[in-house]
Amino acid sequence: MAKANLSPGMVIDGFRIEERLHRGGMADIWRVTRADIDFPIVMKAPFLDFESDLPLLVGFEVEQMIMAELTGPHVPRWIANGEFTVQPYIAMEYVDGAPLLKRLASDARLTCDEVVQLGIEIAVAVGDLHEQHVLHLDLKPANILLRPSGEVVLIDFGLSRHEQLPDLLEEQFHQPTGTTEYMAPEQLVRVRSDRRSDIFAVGAILYQAVTGELPFGEASRMAQVRQRVWRDPVPPRVRRSEIPPVLQEIILKCIEPMPDKRYTTAADLLFELRHLDLVELTERAERVQQSTFKTAFQRWWRVGRTMREIMASATKEPVKPPIVLVAVDLRSGMEEVRQALLEGVASVLANTPRARIACLNVMQTSLMSIEDKVDAEGDNIHVKRLADLRAWAQPLDLPRAKVTYHLVETRNVVAGIIDFARSNAVDHLVIGAPAAGGSTRITAQITAEAPCSVTVVRPSAASREARQSE
Repeated sequence: MAKANLSPGMVIDGFRIEERLHRGGMADIWRVTRADIDFPIVMKAPFLDFESDLPLLVGFEVEQMIMAELTGPHVPRWIANGEFTVQPYIAMEYVDGAPLLKRLASDARLTCDEVVQLGIEIAVAVGDLHEQHVLHLDLKPANILLRPSGEVVLIDFGLSRHEQLPDLLEEQFHQPTGTTEYMAPEQLVRVRSDRRSDIFAVGAILYQAVTGELPFGEASRMAQVRQRVWRDPVPPRVRRSEIPPVLQEIILKCIEPMPDKRYTTAADLLFELRHLDLVELTERAERVQQSTFKTAFQRWWRVGRTMREIMASATKEPVKPPIVLVAVDLRSGMEEVRQALLEGVASVLANTPRARIACLNVMQTSLMSIEDKVDAEGDNIHVKRLADLRAWAQPLDLPRAKVTYHLVETRNVVAGIIDFARSNAVDHLVIGAPAAGGSTRITAQITAEAPCSVTVVRPSAASREARQSE
């Protein structure tokens, strides 16, 4: 696997690198051209040095997967993805527009009418995204571009969720994801299936746009997100007196801690923003102060119960297909076992056609040093192993929604496999053993501790003889 250090003049998959437009914390944005494309395009390429975090790589894989499924004016037009084996990238339309973050940082404060129009444009974009079965789950001013016409374009789908595709982030990491300042309470407990989480973020953005302040302040830690369950924000009209009650009503309804108290859909929010005269005003519209200390304390005292109620009211996960976990040993000398695993998985799929395959490789961190994070060519070992997992599964010829790839770093191989199987409610586990008729301590331990049924596959005598004769 060759490592691609991008620079002007380089050509990758027909795309000519022209200039770097932006360097972010996780990726570069390059202006690129291709002979058959007559509109401006860019290439987003993640950093692949050996210090790159595994979540960065998984997030970029999620973004590749989701952007290829999206269409319409509210997302950059997708052109192509680059394979991890050489250089992962996303080639897409260059959006002629500035981020909302830049607009909000300017000295010119938005008028209330402009905030309402901004809300309309964001609601249209979010509704279009939801119609395509995608939840953004990281909406914030930096991820919203404004075309000169005012039309909103949503970007950065590395933390997003496609309702009809596997959720790699949920399966891999089991931790909250999102930007804390705009995160809904249910995201704190890893609910990634409720479209109303995006409604909450829209409300937080509109609060910021109309007041110049974040509704819940700078939440630098996930634990601070829990506070918004019991401590309500300062009402917008307290910060800016000319805000009409109807706009305060809409914003505070969006950022209700309980999902059932928010707008059900982006279309519902859009309708009220377009028809302010039809909005039913409640006590939210007339609030002129935060709740009293006594009320806040009572909410804090029952915050655990409230979080359980939030989880109960959040949209539940759709019924998932059976998950077959395959533990793939990528070490040299295990070629016969990997071939046997392929045959075993093919047999499982034949008997369980609805099943999805999760390919897992465990990296034993106790045996690794910093130097082990790169191979002999200096390439990121995480990237190489993901590429090797894909290469192993390629003969199965499965569609995208039927196979996922996962790396786990742990000191104990058995614990890594068992924990992954248990936390993802795996239905069946397939593991390999190197010798026919024999058993290993690791295989026996996995079989004994697995929370699901287990198939142990070994190379047949015929396959070993055929390989030895090659």
